[in-house]
Amino acid sequence: MVELLQLNPQFRGIGFTSQRTRNRMIERLVEQGITNNKVLETLRNLPRHLFVDEALSHRAYEDTALPIGLGQTLSQPYIVARMTELLLEKNPNKVLEIGTGSGYQCAVLGCLVQEVWSVERLEPLLEKARQRVKDLKLNNIKLRHADGNFGLATAAPFDAILVTAAPNEVPNSLFEQLAEGGRLIIPVGKEQQMLSVFDKEEGQMIQTNIEPVRFVPLLSGANK
Repeated sequence: MVELLQLNPQFRGIGFTSQRTRNRMIERLVEQGITNNKVLETLRNLPRHLFVDEALSHRAYEDTALPIGLGQTLSQPYIVARMTELLLEKNPNKVLEIGTGSGYQCAVLGCLVQEVWSVERLEPLLEKARQRVKDLKLNNIKLRHADGNFGLATAAPFDAILVTAAPNEVPNSLFEQLAEGGRLIIPVGKEQQMLSVFDKEEGQMIQTNIEPVRFVPLLSGANK
């Protein structure tokens, strides 16, 4: 785990957003049912405004998804918190994220998990995320330009996999790259999406549906 206090002080949002603004976000998350204190404190202290364009930074702590360019979005704080909370129930040491996007979700994971891998198909987004992760000195995060439908076989197996885009059906490669006893957290569906958890037990995938969600689709290809 990377201690938040080790983050470069100039990137912790001091003087940019009031503590009251951040506290309101955390209060909303608690009201929405988030109970994991490590998740709540990470979201309170990680500078979310750095992961959106400056013109939208004043909205970074609102409970809403925000555009990050190229048709992609930064998920609302509740979804980030809920998926992270579900992931931590398995106490993973090694995690794969599919869909780096702005880099915010993998930065949250980097503060809570020993080793984080993340893949992104859109290189311009990946390069921005890479700089943010570097600035925050989250050295336990490794980013790759790749098609998330295929996971990341070269670094498998993973204790947990978290997907931030919705396929119509779960790619078999993600099941295959999950360690025994591991957990896959993924939104599934096209018109009607469901956030689902798959636990790997004795080689079988046990599915639990969590709640309806709305994510961008999981597309194929790795584009420049």
